[in-house]
Amino acid sequence: MVIKMSRPLHRGAPAIRVTSSSNDLLDSQVKEQTEKEELDRNQSSHSRHRLTMLLLKSSLVVIVILALTGSFWWTLSISTSSRGHIYHSSRRLQEQLVSDLWDIGELSFGTSRMKEIEFCPGELENYIPCFNVSENLDSGFSDGNEYDRVCRQGSRQNCLVLPPMNYKIPLRWPTGRDIIWVANVKITGQEVFTSGSLTKRMMMLEEEQISFRSASLMFDGVEDYSHQIAEMIGLRNESNFIQAGIRTILDIGCGYGSFGAHLFSEQILTICIANYESSGSQVQLTLERGLPAMIGSFSSKQLPYPSLSFDLLHCARCGIDWDKKDGTFLIEVDRVLRPGGYFVWTSPLINVQSSLRNKEKQKRWNFVRDFAENLCWELMSQQDETVVWKKTSKKTCYNSRKSGSGPSICSKVQDVEFPYYRPLQNCIGGMHSRRWVPIEERATWPSRSNLNRSELALYGLHLDELNEDTANYRIIVRNYWSLLSPLIFSDHPKRPGDEDPSPPYNMLRNVLDMNARYGGLNAALLEARKSVWVMNVVPTTGPKYLPLILDRGYFGVLHDWCEAFPTYPRTYDMVHAEGLLSLESSQHWRCTMVDIFTEIDRMLRPEGWIIIRDTALLIDSARVLTRRLKWEARVIEIESNNDERLLICQKPFFKRQPS
Repeated sequence: MVIKMSRPLHRGAPAIRVTSSSNDLLDSQVKEQTEKEELDRNQSSHSRHRLTMLLLKSSLVVIVILALTGSFWWTLSISTSSRGHIYHSSRRLQEQLVSDLWDIGELSFGTSRMKEIEFCPGELENYIPCFNVSENLDSGFSDGNEYDRVCRQGSRQNCLVLPPMNYKIPLRWPTGRDIIWVANVKITGQEVFTSGSLTKRMMMLEEEQISFRSASLMFDGVEDYSHQIAEMIGLRNESNFIQAGIRTILDIGCGYGSFGAHLFSEQILTICIANYESSGSQVQLTLERGLPAMIGSFSSKQLPYPSLSFDLLHCARCGIDWDKKDGTFLIEVDRVLRPGGYFVWTSPLINVQSSLRNKEKQKRWNFVRDFAENLCWELMSQQDETVVWKKTSKKTCYNSRKSGSGPSICSKVQDVEFPYYRPLQNCIGGMHSRRWVPIEERATWPSRSNLNRSELALYGLHLDELNEDTANYRIIVRNYWSLLSPLIFSDHPKRPGDEDPSPPYNMLRNVLDMNARYGGLNAALLEARKSVWVMNVVPTTGPKYLPLILDRGYFGVLHDWCEAFPTYPRTYDMVHAEGLLSLESSQHWRCTMVDIFTEIDRMLRPEGWIIIRDTALLIDSARVLTRRLKWEARVIEIESNNDERLLICQKPFFKRQPS
């Protein structure tokens, strides 16, 4: 991919200016008309102008419809060999018409359409659409369901979320893993020092900072705890997790991410999920540390992950009552756990001595233990407050259970591989999936990222397709880094509190890929030894390659980009979107481009970067919006592909002023 700068850095698009001309060929009769007749003519002229604009836009809409209809019948009559070229040309014509409609709309609305988007009120500094506990309570939600994600029609506010009053740019990785700024997150001193979670307690408040340093006396607790889990599985220590087939871990109610932070050095990818919390959020603090996290709830809906997604699920005093709702929460754990995977649970309920003295605790523990057995989980070890189960690798186990014991197997209709916040099921899922492969039979990391021919065949892909995608993204990442490095290090050679930067490894940390396809961007970044993690998002409207991404040893999630992403503001250092606008335009724009871009702005950290790669026509339309969003924008032509362009933007750091 050869690229060249086509336009300098600018604030959005130049303002559109519309001028009108007067007619000098008025005859003498017109000059003698009365003032009233002149006024009538002006009004009539204005009406004709409005009518002309309306007819012009209506005509273009009719042309689009005729073009789409006509192209269908025309395609039926052409030879197979020429269809690809004609479809490509037809597609460009349709995009040109869409772009023309957009431009005419901008002209007809004038300066009001180009008005900059306003900032949100200060109380919305941690605004997350779709998570409104008070509104859920008013709607009758209870029993933990008030924390559910509910995207109500018209609930989104298209405004720009400002950072907190004393917000500071996070420290670079890996320093930022151990030290964060207090002002960047919403947390009270009491929440820092009081918590039921093991990992939450491993932090210290130091003036303007919260420290998670490894020098802390309590850090050894995480190391010892990880070592204990490894031994309970039958390994020498946590460095052997990879050899045992463990690469991806779902950490439920993760505290503030210390368990995942410790395992990161062992090439274990741990993603934190926890309920929405208005203050002291586990997800917000974990993300601020540069660790993977997103809002997720075990209340009433399935998680937005395919079946058989993770090698290990971990819950250390995570606050979930696994014995409630007739074991439905444990069934959801089983659904997302791969065959041969592990469920690790740490809770005072497991302590044998305390359970013997408390009949209610003993009853609850007995229920979980018996239910796990009926799920075909093997109890591997139980020590103190921690227990480890191993999910069966053999489907025959389910048929050997006693009649009527435990949940039934889901039917093919019930066993949906790509659930998107569907209600929790009371049957065992994943049994009909062709991806039922025990973790011990999978290639270990990093070989796992290179799927073989038979594995790719499950997704209808050929090895050549994946290899081509990988090769393309190697070039793309190299070019991205070449473009961003001078901009980042010339603008910010050294921030207060930073050590001297060592480019190019720690200039970015949290990356969001809005249309991840096969996970090519993630693969190329890791191959280039960039110290990043990538949230791979597969749109609900696109090809469903999320299982492939997860099977490669990466993390990913299903999402509808016409809804808000389940994360806090100021989450990501870079947002990448290749082909997303084309995908949404093919769906007839179920939501506006403004909706998508304001959501990007909400998720992006101040001084963060946006890279959008799409057709030239859609990039031109997107460029218009950058001024309204107050982004610094740069359009880059791709010489090797005249049909595509890059739009690289940076979100400015707007500091809140005292009211």
